[in-house]
Amino acid sequence: MVKLKSPLPQRDGVTASFVWLPPGQWPSLLAFFALRFPNVSSLSWQARMQRGEVVDEHGAVLHADSPFRPGTCVFYYREPPPEAVIPFDELILHRDAHLLVVDKPHFLPVIPGGRFLRETLLVRLRQKLALEHLAPIHRLDRETAGIILFSLNPASSGCYQALFRERQVEKVYEALAPTLADLAFPMTRASRIEKGEPFFVMREVAGAANAHTQIDLLENRGDISRYALRPLTGRQHQLRVHMAAIGAPIVGDTFYPHALPCKGDDFSQPLKLLARQLSFIDPLDGQHKLFASQRQL
Repeated sequence: MVKLKSPLPQRDGVTASFVWLPPGQWPSLLAFFALRFPNVSSLSWQARMQRGEVVDEHGAVLHADSPFRPGTCVFYYREPPPEAVIPFDELILHRDAHLLVVDKPHFLPVIPGGRFLRETLLVRLRQKLALEHLAPIHRLDRETAGIILFSLNPASSGCYQALFRERQVEKVYEALAPTLADLAFPMTRASRIEKGEPFFVMREVAGAANAHTQIDLLENRGDISRYALRPLTGRQHQLRVHMAAIGAPIVGDTFYPHALPCKGDDFSQPLKLLARQLSFIDPLDGQHKLFASQRQL
């Protein structure tokens, strides 16, 4: 189903969440919510409904005894538990009528999800800059630092999204990882990457390659070296999987090759992976654009 424009305004930089009511029968909307969101109490939903914070796609306020109507889109504000402050700041590198270019710190998610809502880059920027239509053009993992582009103009965002979709953006990452004295660089790692177990990791499997990364050695620091990584494709966790596969897991990576749980709020050992540089031909003015991170590993 198509996402509709929320009839609820942004609140403190946070856009209302939504859920489409599926086929089925429930005695009331509240009964469905109790099953759909088992970690949220019925009293919490009732309080939100009394405040007018649960509405349908037309903006009509819904109540605890409102009938369940399949196919309705219901909008509501999330109320997560208090979030730990992520003690690292983003840097704004460029702003024009269409683009906002940001140098993201480690540990800061780009968009709300899971236990992260206000401590995300998108919400921080909306609050600081009062930009209601701000939206990320591409993705960057929570643990990865570096360059990320945001759209300031919904009318032109599709042009920039197409650059990433059609692989017309040159991306250069840097990583710190164990020194590999027995490998010659530059090299290309090509493999097939698919979802693995547990659910939050990826894995290499047999089959036609769907992930390609160019790897070069920038600096030998003894047991640890600094590498340049150029992903030619955009599979989830591609750089982390490929570095682990050649025997050089990125420093600070708990997922590969060990698949350990998330670090939570421990900020002492960041993943030593940096989105160093993005470059492309701007689809609006035809100019070559290059943006580089000011951060160091």
